[in-house]
Amino acid sequence: MKKVLITGANSYIGTSLEKWLLQWAEDYSVETVDMKDGAWKKKDFSEFDVVFHVAGIAHVSTDPKMEALYYKVNRDLTIETAQKAKDEGIKQFIFMSSIIVYGDSSHIKHKRVIDKNTVPTPSNFYGYSKLRAEEGIIPLMDEKFKVVVLRPPMIYGKGSKGNYPKLAKMAQKLPLFPDVDNERSMLHIDNLCEFIRLVAENDESGIFFPQNREYVKTAEMVKLVSEAHGKKLLLTKIFNPILRLMGHKVGIVNKVFGNLVYEQSISTYKKNYRIRDLKESIGLTEVESREI
Repeated sequence: MKKVLITGANSYIGTSLEKWLLQWAEDYSVETVDMKDGAWKKKDFSEFDVVFHVAGIAHVSTDPKMEALYYKVNRDLTIETAQKAKDEGIKQFIFMSSIIVYGDSSHIKHKRVIDKNTVPTPSNFYGYSKLRAEEGIIPLMDEKFKVVVLRPPMIYGKGSKGNYPKLAKMAQKLPLFPDVDNERSMLHIDNLCEFIRLVAENDESGIFFPQNREYVKTAEMVKLVSEAHGKKLLLTKIFNPILRLMGHKVGIVNKVFGNLVYEQSISTYKKNYRIRDLKESIGLTEVESREI
């Protein structure tokens, strides 16, 4: 049996992973630890095989007053936790980083494809704090202490936060939505959890880029959300010229309709982790959300 410790009690990803692994109750035991105070430092890590470190500030902020806190939590806490894990004999440390280490999405008119040679270029202190954490834990890796860095794109699913639920609410209210031909990498929570299970099962180390099998066009995703709620949404290109002009000055336009994808080959894995396709994942997310 593999024993897994998840840092960050009550986090969306941590809670989802715990439920996922418990489907294999004979193969995994899971425990969580709260990192909000110093009590975790007294926790005995030696009884575990894997530490999945998801504790951190997950949202992006541009408030300069928050910068020191981001580095304290996302960088310093990560490095301290990894060092403790190594000192106490943990075999594998899995860290949740983000695609945000590569900066923002491109302008609405331009494609942006990240491949294995793309150099991280964070555009805010959230991205820098994640990248600095990576740089602090990767040197700890050796034959006995394996480090996994995950750089997922936008994660969505039942109970997720961030941009996806905002778009989902729009899909249920708007009669029209701009039909812009963009591409985004996204990752459903079940696909992420299965990927984490596999890298733990296979004692992996290195940097990984999990994503859904398909790229996502924002308009098509919003339409799928609308259909899941039994509503009709008309897609139109009438607003596209205005949106292209706005993309030069209004950041939210590029956040919604810009392009940001991983080149598909860097996301393949020796075992299938992409168990949900886009249509199924949207249906699961929206149907389950209505039942809450």
